[in-house]
Amino acid sequence: MENVYLKSFRLPDAIEEGIFLSSIQRTCYNGYYPFGIFPKKELKRIDFGAVTVLYGNNGSGKTTLLNLIAEKCGVTRHSAFSGSAFFGDYVDMCHTTGKENVPEGSQILTSDDVSDYLLNIRYLNDGIDVRRTELFDEWVELKYTEHRLKSLDDYDEWKKSLDAKTKSQSKFVKERLRRNVDMRSNGETAMRYYVERINENALYIIDEPENSLSVELQLELADYISKSARYFGCQFIISTHSPFFLSIDGARVYNLDAVPSGECKWYELKNVRSYYDFFMRHRDKFE
Repeated sequence: MENVYLKSFRLPDAIEEGIFLSSIQRTCYNGYYPFGIFPKKELKRIDFGAVTVLYGNNGSGKTTLLNLIAEKCGVTRHSAFSGSAFFGDYVDMCHTTGKENVPEGSQILTSDDVSDYLLNIRYLNDGIDVRRTELFDEWVELKYTEHRLKSLDDYDEWKKSLDAKTKSQSKFVKERLRRNVDMRSNGETAMRYYVERINENALYIIDEPENSLSVELQLELADYISKSARYFGCQFIISTHSPFFLSIDGARVYNLDAVPSGECKWYELKNVRSYYDFFMRHRDKFE
């Protein structure tokens, strides 16, 4: 059963922004980000479904919009976020319906979060590699060195020496490594990150999940998101360029490149049409 916790998000219009900016006395700032972005797009309100996808080229404001929604709803962040001196003021001027229904455990998942996760796995693997080499050397030393049990103080070393003499090097090392080395690729590790983070009955705000993912993994994650929304009570708000996320069945798609920005069909988007045109030009290669 699909759940829609956050139902709508309304942005301040040009008049509201103008009233606020004319009232401030601070003059030491060169800009007033995120003021001035969305009135130009004539984007006033977003109505959410179980899956809502924000599309736009770089600089379209889709990541800014995700951060505004995340801050307004107070969802969990996993990496530091720095908006601007006026970001909090802008958040206060935004309005939502359904915010009170957003469950605990709701999260925003960003590219920085995935990068941090990949680095943590890499550092962990590096540490395991070092420890494994140390254990290989230890096995050799213990196997070919005589250790006599003279007192209970010698017991631990004697026991390790006995293990080395009676067990293979591989078994000796594996028993002493708490975790095996994670040999997944960056894409596979990123996929695992999303699967670990996405649980039942929560709102997930995801920024460009296609980063690091192959086409096959994008399709797999898109299917995972679709099923999580349909069967496990999750709601998703996603920014993306990827046709595989844009085409999630039943998703509401907003085009932030258009003026006025608003809801559209995913197959009408310029980015998707570019894929279509490319394959049509090379149609003979596939048929």
